[in-house]
Amino acid sequence: MAGRDQSALLLLAAVLVLFASSTATAQQQQQNCSSAKFSAGRSFQRCTSLPVLGASLYWTYHAANGTADVAFRAPSDPSGWVAWGINTQSAGSMAGSSVFIVSHSQDGNGAVSVLSTYLESTVNPSLTNNTLRVAVPAGPAAEYSGGAYTIYATVALPGNRTLQNTVWQAGPLSGGGIATHPTAPPNLQSTQKLDFLSGSRITGAGAPKSRGLLSRRNLRGFQG
Repeated sequence: MAGRDQSALLLLAAVLVLFASSTATAQQQQQNCSSAKFSAGRSFQRCTSLPVLGASLYWTYHAANGTADVAFRAPSDPSGWVAWGINTQSAGSMAGSSVFIVSHSQDGNGAVSVLSTYLESTVNPSLTNNTLRVAVPAGPAAEYSGGAYTIYATVALPGNRTLQNTVWQAGPLSGGGIATHPTAPPNLQSTQKLDFLSGSRITGAGAPKSRGLLSRRNLRGFQG
């Protein structure tokens, strides 16, 4: 009996240590992303450092109308693109996602372009602008500063549910358009379930790996 009690105590101690470690990690992530600054006096109530691609997400949830003001920030070379979105079909895949893709325009004027599109497939998606499957009360905006892109958007959370399948990605440009992103582990792990109300998230085994590959698409004319 004494041996069983000792094992139970050891197990409890291990659980408490794991919980304390997780809490400390979450607090550190909150501190890391909460120091971020935004243009035009923008501010957000919550933030989380995403687990891959050096990205961070900031948001303010409005329970009165089920919308969220979002800022997604990810490092990138000026010749690259980054994307963030919500998958309304399933977890763990780019297919079925409504995404905002931002890059520098390739027409020589150096402007930042935002493409708002629904990914109906991961094989040669059409990437047609303004085809999102989520409502966007205000048009998106984006900027490039300090070696990172930032996407600003207000979205109506699908189904008025705070728990959503979110995706993000980064890749290069080629020939004036979006080229396929790398297939390195970080690019295949860029998905998580996020609760916009509580801030809790599910990654790793709880959120299947992203299998989507964006194909090349010309971005000219999509100005943020």
